[in-house]
Amino acid sequence: MAAHDYLDEKETRTAQGFRKRTPLQAVVTIGGYVLLTATALTMMYPFLWMVATSLKPLSEVQSGHFLPMEWRFANYAEVIRTIPFGRYYFNSVFVAAWVTWGQVLTSAAAAYAFSRLRWKMRDQVFLLYLATLMVPGLVTLIPNYWVLTTLKLINTYTVLILPACFSAYGTFLLRQFMLTIPTSLDEAAEIDGASHWQIFWDVVMPLARPGLIVLAIFTFMGNYQSFFWPLVMIKDDFLRTLPIGLLYFDSTYGRETTLLMAASVMAMIPLIVLFVVGQRFFVRGIQLGAVKG
Repeated sequence: MAAHDYLDEKETRTAQGFRKRTPLQAVVTIGGYVLLTATALTMMYPFLWMVATSLKPLSEVQSGHFLPMEWRFANYAEVIRTIPFGRYYFNSVFVAAWVTWGQVLTSAAAAYAFSRLRWKMRDQVFLLYLATLMVPGLVTLIPNYWVLTTLKLINTYTVLILPACFSAYGTFLLRQFMLTIPTSLDEAAEIDGASHWQIFWDVVMPLARPGLIVLAIFTFMGNYQSFFWPLVMIKDDFLRTLPIGLLYFDSTYGRETTLLMAASVMAMIPLIVLFVVGQRFFVRGIQLGAVKG
């Protein structure tokens, strides 16, 4: 069957399907579309308000108009003149990139041990490791601060990167993915004389690439937006990340709402690009947790 014939037949079946719908089904369908559209617009409203506010003069913020009466693109240039925006940008990307590399590597190694190796009490240890997800971060804040102070790592890049390189969630995510890879591949590699490291690096890691990409995207986005940990651990302005730098526009001396929104829009650009590029992997990552328990 030619392609155009197939398309014609598909359109015919679709049209027949619509014609067969009862008035009640048509109303339900239309109502569903209206509800989804309204929900999408509601979720997009804060982002659109942020962009519109970033282009207003400060005097128009409380005016009640959604769109600016006077378009002020100079707010973006004023942000760069007011704070070391480029330095904060570099710090955020630098820290997020190193954390992503470290967390993907450690999580993949741990996931391989929990999914492909056979050792005593493996599943019990894995459940105990997963239990750390239930501990709120604020509970471990003081012990972590004490340890890092003892090691004299406060106010360094290391304090932002090293503790975030280990993740129970990342281990769980990659373990679920590695469980879907046939173990016969490991056995074939062992027969050929491969060591566990060679099986991990040359066999499992290439096949687990979609899961690694999912974890890398999630890790980068989470650490790029990290606020509380850098706020506590960093005192030097030279080492501050972008979320901390935005506090300059909301201080005890007043709130520069338009500049804050302009800086926020610029800060979101890497995340928007990352989402557009890797959106299909986001869907895959959401599905991973339900594939195999």
